[in-house]
Amino acid sequence: MPEPTTQETAETRHLNQPAIAPAATTPKAHRPRVVIVGSGFAGLNAAKSLKHLPVDVTVVDRSNHFTFQPLLYQVALAVLSPADIAQPIRSILRHQPNTEVLMDEVIGIDAAAQRVSTASGASLAYDYLILATGATHSYFGNDQWEPLAPGLKSVEDATEIRRRVLLAFELAERQMLEQGWHPPLNFVVIGGGPTGVELAGAISDIAQLYMRHDFRHIDPAKSRVLLLDSGPRMLAAYPPDLSAKAETTLRRLGVEVHTNAQVTAIGPGWVEANGQRIDAVVTLWAAGVLASPLGKMLAAAPTANSAASSAARPAVILDRRGCVIVDDHLNPPGLPNVFVLGDLAHFEQDGHQIPGVAQPAIQMGHHVAKMISADLAGKPRLAFRYFDKGDMATIGRMSAVANVQWPFKAHLSGFPAWFTWVTVHIFFLIGFRNRLSVLLSWAWAYFNFTRGARLITGNQTLPGWQNKPPAPPQK
Repeated sequence: MPEPTTQETAETRHLNQPAIAPAATTPKAHRPRVVIVGSGFAGLNAAKSLKHLPVDVTVVDRSNHFTFQPLLYQVALAVLSPADIAQPIRSILRHQPNTEVLMDEVIGIDAAAQRVSTASGASLAYDYLILATGATHSYFGNDQWEPLAPGLKSVEDATEIRRRVLLAFELAERQMLEQGWHPPLNFVVIGGGPTGVELAGAISDIAQLYMRHDFRHIDPAKSRVLLLDSGPRMLAAYPPDLSAKAETTLRRLGVEVHTNAQVTAIGPGWVEANGQRIDAVVTLWAAGVLASPLGKMLAAAPTANSAASSAARPAVILDRRGCVIVDDHLNPPGLPNVFVLGDLAHFEQDGHQIPGVAQPAIQMGHHVAKMISADLAGKPRLAFRYFDKGDMATIGRMSAVANVQWPFKAHLSGFPAWFTWVTVHIFFLIGFRNRLSVLLSWAWAYFNFTRGARLITGNQTLPGWQNKPPAPPQK
């Protein structure tokens, strides 16, 4: 594969610097350069696995931190603080002398020239490109719903959800004291996948258990949590018995579960489903995902130099969510030095697309490093194969469902599933401080019925909050 010239690498690493770089940072032009875009589970594990290979690695991400996404909902519902589940990328990779981190956003890909361009104006040359930028929310063409019903994909999303949920109780207390009434405290969660189930259960926990003694003029336990899903059952990707147990647990927590509920409109303070309007002081979205825009950028990337346009490669194919369809080596058609991982990849195994969750992303990251190592050694690449260890979802306080595939096969629910969930998530948290902090936060919350991160930041407005009593019905 073509090696970056000294001039190209200097542009990459020292944009806006003097033409002659200091000797200590002179690039090694003979080493292949790997550019990793995105530092989620896939990108970060790819970078870590490249630590001992004779390559130079550049990790590019819009944020400066890695987020442990499976625990985002606990930040959103004030169980944990953002620092418990996020850690600076530079800190994680600080012991890798062959790796540098660039806080920037990729806005263009030139597959023919083997370069990516960034929002800051930099142009990064690569020998290998790893795209692992994940997914964002999908409102199925109704993007106007996003300000009214935020989703949960980032720390910023989590803190915004926390602000809205906690603010609803605070506004109700203030309005009850000042005016003697408040609008119904209805929380509507749209989407019955793991995120929606976890959010609904956690909101119910907050209202029923953790805030019951904190207010003087309202009763948080009288709030309603409604979980809406357009399908016939919650957790549709799970076995039917676990789906049924999850629904039973949700109802026991007081969550109003509505299946076959097709949301047709969302407005300030209300949701319309199946022709019925539901009042909602907070509406949360967990119904769909859309691949990051980098898939479309790659599909639109130049295929060959103008002098050799006849040698254009096959077209990159996207699925309906914008994911890049890849082969057994995680490559798009005709691009053996470009790897697409995680939620951005559409990879099928045994006739089924593997899920866009943490497990496959981690395994993809490790496997890409093995394939690059094989290339450097002149050996054939091994095809990627996903090893499914199972799926888990929590449902409120000390309850969960788990479809265990390894080291044994079992369907767990209740406390055994929750204990398994806690063990796995503590193990995979990066950094001992994070593990200890999260463990102590959980122990304190579960045994003392308190929340340690109940902070409201930002403005004090909610879309559609009613500060005037509803008009009396006409006779």
